[in-house]
Amino acid sequence: MVAVGLISKGVRQMAASLTHQAYKVNQLQQHEADAAQALGMNLFQLMQRAGARVFAQLQRHFPLANNILVVCGKGNNGGDGYIIADLAQQAGMKVTVLVLAEREAIRGDAKQALSLLEHSAVNIDFCPSAQSIIEQLNAFHGDLIVDCIFGIGFNGPLSPALVQLFTKINNQPCAKLSVDVPSGLNADLGTVSAKAIKADLTVTLIAYKQGLLTGQAAHYVGNLQLETLGIHQAFSQLCATHCFRQHGQNIPQLEARPANYHKGHIGMLLAIGGYHAYAGAICLSAEAALRSGASLVSVCCHEKSRTPLLIRRPELMVAATSAQTLGRSSVIEQAKVLIVGPGLAQTAWSQALFKLAMACPQPKVVDADALNLLAAQPQKSANWILTPHPGEAARLLSCAISDIEADRFAAVQKIAQKYGGICVLKGAGTLISDGHTVWINTSGNPGMASGGMGDVLTGIIGALLLQMSDLFTAARLGVYIHGRAADIIAKNTGEIGLLASDLYSEIQRLINGQCY
Repeated sequence: MVAVGLISKGVRQMAASLTHQAYKVNQLQQHEADAAQALGMNLFQLMQRAGARVFAQLQRHFPLANNILVVCGKGNNGGDGYIIADLAQQAGMKVTVLVLAEREAIRGDAKQALSLLEHSAVNIDFCPSAQSIIEQLNAFHGDLIVDCIFGIGFNGPLSPALVQLFTKINNQPCAKLSVDVPSGLNADLGTVSAKAIKADLTVTLIAYKQGLLTGQAAHYVGNLQLETLGIHQAFSQLCATHCFRQHGQNIPQLEARPANYHKGHIGMLLAIGGYHAYAGAICLSAEAALRSGASLVSVCCHEKSRTPLLIRRPELMVAATSAQTLGRSSVIEQAKVLIVGPGLAQTAWSQALFKLAMACPQPKVVDADALNLLAAQPQKSANWILTPHPGEAARLLSCAISDIEADRFAAVQKIAQKYGGICVLKGAGTLISDGHTVWINTSGNPGMASGGMGDVLTGIIGALLLQMSDLFTAARLGVYIHGRAADIIAKNTGEIGLLASDLYSEIQRLINGQCY
């Protein structure tokens, strides 16, 4: 929800909670023992607590599960699996444990957990090859597979045998639960080299790993639940992060409008774009700005785009139709915020408008073809928000799209550092960064993969820039509202067939603080 009146200090205070922070794997590895010790626990006791919390989540989400298979690796993630298996057996479930290692390869806390399990009635098979586990899977016809193969310990490419194993697990008709991280998923980057376990539920431990929240992770994580194991306060005191998870409880929010407000207090937004073949793009942006609280929106578009624009939304104003006439008009000075790029194209007409807009001192949202023109004519400003999708991001950094997706966190920071201002790297788990801090957005769904969605986002952020003093705050709130509006519609009518213009009514409700 977007309620009225939360100040940014409150956002910073809430960000101290582990439900708002995201970490890299090495931070967990370096500090979990000290955090546990601060509360009088050793790592084996922490493992026992982890197994118990995951088993509670198992019972909650899969209450009918009675026959489960736990697949363990040789490390501590496997140790969590032994604890879970023991608890499941005590609860009366039929439990089978398959270990992807020789018995002698299990060491440390995992070995201690295994020793306890071996005194139970659970059937444990040590299968040092992936092929032997595949053969065991052929005989499994139960309710749930629990993935405890790698956890956060996975790094690097999978062997062909493990690719085959993970494919076999994914093809099983039962549900899958991954402990901490779906095996095969890079917990720092959200990337998958070949294959990963596709979980229905992932129970991650102690803190969110940043790679669970963006990129390819969306396809593998399923329902993501955090179990802090009671060490969240101690851990956050030991380990700082500049990466945060954005959701409904910690988003920035608009102040209430005074009763004597009029449209002049809010001001005018100037939208620049809409070459004659792309009138729809600038129309989507401009209308989204109106729905998001911009009281006046003037549009500079191609002459052939003016009529369809006004037919679609008569509340819009049309400004000049070229850089030459816009530069002489009063609108360019009256506008408090510019959005540049939707439907702009890359013609001589487009380039002249781009050059004029870049010379203006007002805050800007730069999107679409304006980003492509910026990539060809790089410049830096502290007073804009850039909103690239991965293809545009690749052009901004002169690299391949695969390079962007290989490390979305590095990409969003590099763009903000190179070009200044704020970068919004769109995609599953949209990232927002000022070049140092990164926020990972959690709203949105696959139904948003349709034309015009980015244009709507540009309009939302532009309108919020009129109403908020901070670029980072406006970008964060705009990204969240954009995704949340789509989530509400998808819940009611489904993801397939979701149109960008469908978002308008929900955007208006969210901007006004409606609860969902």
